[in-house]
Amino acid sequence: MTSPPERLIEVSFDGIVGPTHNFAGLSLGNVASLSNESAASSPRAAALQGLDKMRAVTDLGITQAVLPPQPRPALSALRALGFSGADEDVLARAASSQPRLLRLVSSASAMWAANAATVAPSTDTVDGRLHLVPANLRHMFHRSLEAETTRDVLRAIFADPTRFAVHEPLPGGAHFADEGAANHTRLATEEGVVHLFAWGRTALDRGEAEPERYPARQTREASAALERLLSLREGLAQHAQQDARGIDAGAFHTDVVAVGNESFLMLHELAFRDGGVLLDELRRRLGDSLSLSVALADELPIEDAVAAYPFNSQVVTVRRDPLAMVIVAPLESRENPRARAFLERVVSEDNPVERVEYLDVRQSMRNGGGPACLRQRVPLTRAELGALSARVLFDAALEADLRAWVTRHYRDRLVPADLADPALHREGLTALDELTRLLALGPVYEFQR
Repeated sequence: MTSPPERLIEVSFDGIVGPTHNFAGLSLGNVASLSNESAASSPRAAALQGLDKMRAVTDLGITQAVLPPQPRPALSALRALGFSGADEDVLARAASSQPRLLRLVSSASAMWAANAATVAPSTDTVDGRLHLVPANLRHMFHRSLEAETTRDVLRAIFADPTRFAVHEPLPGGAHFADEGAANHTRLATEEGVVHLFAWGRTALDRGEAEPERYPARQTREASAALERLLSLREGLAQHAQQDARGIDAGAFHTDVVAVGNESFLMLHELAFRDGGVLLDELRRRLGDSLSLSVALADELPIEDAVAAYPFNSQVVTVRRDPLAMVIVAPLESRENPRARAFLERVVSEDNPVERVEYLDVRQSMRNGGGPACLRQRVPLTRAELGALSARVLFDAALEADLRAWVTRHYRDRLVPADLADPALHREGLTALDELTRLLALGPVYEFQR
C-alpha cells in the first residue's frame, strides 16, 4: 500500500523593501505606478510596513521568510552602458544626461518577490526535488537587472543540490519574457494538482488576441519553457491566456485579477480569455472540492479591481480540520465599496474562506504592489524546511534585528532627485553588506566579491 505524500508547508518568502524605494512611475501598464510618479516616498515606512505584514501573516500561523533587497542604484548597469569613472562620477553623469535611466537603475522593484521565481514543490516533480526558476523579467529594463542576483540569493538559501534545483533564468530577449509566480498558481485538491501558467502574448506564432493599450509581458513560449524546467510530472500543467481587456485595464500580471490557494480560486471574469472553458477544465481535473469565486464586471468593475487590488491578496490556510482560509487584503480593498462588497460575498459563500484581514501596505500599493506581490510562495516538506542554508525564517529575534536594521539605515523621505546623491548609494551598500551577515547569506552581491 502506497503511503500518502507528505503534506507541504507553504513558506511565504517576502521581499524586504530596499533603501531606494521611490515613486518613479517606471512601469507601463501599472496604473498605480504611473499615477504616483515623482511623489515623495518613505523607504523606512515601506520597509516597516513590509515587516508588519510579515508579522501579521506569521500570527495567522503561516511560516514566513525573507528575501533581501538588491543593490541600487545598479552602477554596473550604468557602466555597461558607457558611464565611467568613480561611483560619484557615474551617478552625476547619468543624472545629468539621462535622469530617466538613473531612475530605472535605482528601482527597488525586487521588493515584489512574486516576480522572483516560479516554483514547483518536490511532490510535483519527476526527480523529487524542489525546482525554482528565477524570472528573467525581460519585458521591463529596470526589472531585468534583478535576475542574476535573484539566482545567487536563491542558491545561497536553497543550497543543497540533493533537495533543491535553482535554475538559470530563461535566456533570450522578449521571446521568452518571464514574470515569475505573478503569472503562476498551484491548485491542489484530494483529486489532483494543477499548475496554472498564464501568458499574455505569443512570440513565435501570431494570431492570438493581444491587448491594445498596455503591453502583455509574459509569453506563451516562456510559460512552456518553465513547465519543462520545473520538471513537472506529466499532466500537472494547465496553460491559459490572460484576457487582453484585463491587461488594458491595468492587470499587467494575472495576480492583479486572480489568486488561488490549494482548493480555492478567486478571480475576476476578465482574468482569462475563455475563462468559462478554463474553469470547466479545472473542475474536471480537480473535482468537486475545488471552490471558485468569480467577480463579474457588473458586480466589481475591472477599474475597481485594479484600483483596490482585492485579488492581489494572500489567501492562506489557517486550519485543516475543518479546512479554513483567510484572505489577507490591502486596506484599499476595504475602502473601495465594490471591492469590499465582493470580498464580503466571498466570505459568505460555501467555501473555505472564513474572513478577510486588511493590512496597510500603502507604500507598496502606490507602486502597484499589494500583499501578493510582496511574497513568493515556496511549498516545502518539513525536511526541506530544515535544510535551508541561511537565517531567513521569520521569528521574533529576526524581526527585532530587521526592524533595528531598517531604523539605522533607511531614510524617512525620498524623492526621485535624491537618487543622484552618492551618499544614498553608499548608505545602501553599507546596509546590504550588514544585512547579508545578519541573514547568514554570504557574499551574494557583486560588490561583495
